[in-house]
Amino acid sequence: MKTNLKVELIGHTPEPEKLTASAAKLCYSNSDIQSLRSNLQEDKVKGFIDMLAGLGHESPFEHISFTFGIEGVSRSLTHQLVRHRIGSSYSQKSQRYVKEGSFEYVIPPEVESDPRAVVLFIKTMEEIQGAYDRLAELLFQKHYQGFVDGGQSPGQAKSMAEKKAIEDARFVLPNACETKIVVTMNARALFNFFHHRCCNRAQWEIKELAIEMLRLLKDVAPTVFKYCGPGCIHGKCPEGSMSCGKMKEVKERFQGL
Repeated sequence: MKTNLKVELIGHTPEPEKLTASAAKLCYSNSDIQSLRSNLQEDKVKGFIDMLAGLGHESPFEHISFTFGIEGVSRSLTHQLVRHRIGSSYSQKSQRYVKEGSFEYVIPPEVESDPRAVVLFIKTMEEIQGAYDRLAELLFQKHYQGFVDGGQSPGQAKSMAEKKAIEDARFVLPNACETKIVVTMNARALFNFFHHRCCNRAQWEIKELAIEMLRLLKDVAPTVFKYCGPGCIHGKCPEGSMSCGKMKEVKERFQGL
């Protein structure tokens, strides 16, 4: 079954911009923390955060974090996503504990746009589903009997055998298999994530995810994420000879995000 990307910002640090400004101001002030927070007006917060961004002083942004619920993405995407380890936490749907009966999958746009390719793709997903189901059943029967012979009650043997069966049956599942993941990143980690994954040279699925995450963040912390996006929007393309050659279009897109 085909699935589509769904991203939700499910939680974040309260008053993220004010907290960032307070943490940064503490470095340069003799005032107590409560006084610093009380004296911060909205226009001063925006100006101070702009100054921090201009100076490249990013450590204060580590104090604020944002949590996303992400669905309708492939295992291929999450293998890329979890490489962003610093300042990030992940909780993902487990194929070891959750049986993939009638698993959903992501179809790449280039496959979907070709009638022959999409037929082959869907047929392959259906064949994999069949192989997974057969493997799970064969392994269940094997483990169930072994647990019963070892003295487990039928109920205990059934539960244990089901887990052991899908633990190994999952090895046939494809990268296209849909997964769900909860992701928490601090703002500094997100800066780095957007720098790399909003780029036109990023893989299409994670780029789509990154842009949607950035759009959501600009609603709750617009000044913090004002300058976020691929490296080319504020200077030369960092990709050098591998540039997509579309800097003007990219800049316009992120300015209007």
